[in-house]
Amino acid sequence: MTFNLNNSDEQAMKETLLMVYDALREKGYNPINQLVGYILSEDPTYITTHASARSLIRRIDRDELLRTMLRNYLDN
Repeated sequence: MTFNLNNSDEQAMKETLLMVYDALREKGYNPINQLVGYILSEDPTYITTHASARSLIRRIDRDELLRTMLRNYLDN
């Protein structure tokens, strides 16, 4: 199986993550810890409903997110 995202998909994913990050920070959460909890468990309760962050994060496929993060981490 091969995954292939184009740059616009990756940009949309990044913008969504930044919006979720900002919403978590606004509510006083540690955004990194909350996002890691969500990514590991796929439990949406790690993400606040503030600013529709929970519905935004659910638009991102977790496997694609992990693949993109790993590729970006290893390519740099």
